[in-house]
Amino acid sequence: MRLRKTKNLEKRRENCSELRLPYTLPTYNLSKISDFHRYFDFEEIFGNSNPVVLEIGCGKGQFACAYSEKNPGKNVLAVECEAGVLVKACEKALDFGLSNIRFLEMKAEYLPMFIKPHSICEIYLNFSTPFPKKTYEKHRLTHKNFLEIYKNLLCDDGFIAQKTDNRGLFEFSLESFSQNGFKLYNISLDLHNSGYEDNIITEYEQKFSDQGLPIFRLEARPK
Repeated sequence: MRLRKTKNLEKRRENCSELRLPYTLPTYNLSKISDFHRYFDFEEIFGNSNPVVLEIGCGKGQFACAYSEKNPGKNVLAVECEAGVLVKACEKALDFGLSNIRFLEMKAEYLPMFIKPHSICEIYLNFSTPFPKKTYEKHRLTHKNFLEIYKNLLCDDGFIAQKTDNRGLFEFSLESFSQNGFKLYNISLDLHNSGYEDNIITEYEQKFSDQGLPIFRLEARPK
């Protein structure tokens, strides 16, 4: 699906520059991630040594901003690869007046170039694109290639939380986590009727719930 062109994108991005992390990708083969590292200094970026939480695919920022507001003792790095979507998330954070959140316009596979190993305490995957066709399986954010990235990013006792409305993706994720060195916790096949009390509802989640669709959720920790 082609995204609509975002009006005044560059100006709006400039207005959010204080919340957006700058970076430069190498000009050589990007498949050789191990050859290039330019790690972000989170203590310098956030001005403290609080734990860092990562959301991959933050969309318009509803979850990231709500989480940041609810957890002032943690820092949030919200990642999104679509510039026109990310700028709306940045603007939302500015409207909230949040100081413990930063945004990164990047694809997930490049994160190891810029995030130091074992420096993330929590990873959130909220309503990621399911890529239902078998030929696009490697693009799913719970494919084994991505799980290896997450293992390297997570600190001791760190965990991943995933939410989705897509049963096929959820079943794929359950199998992928189990087969690639993760232990599963808090599995829910109907989150909103499960009694779980700490849920932050995203834009997509509200839409799907209003349609009567169940929301699937899990937590996973490296063994």
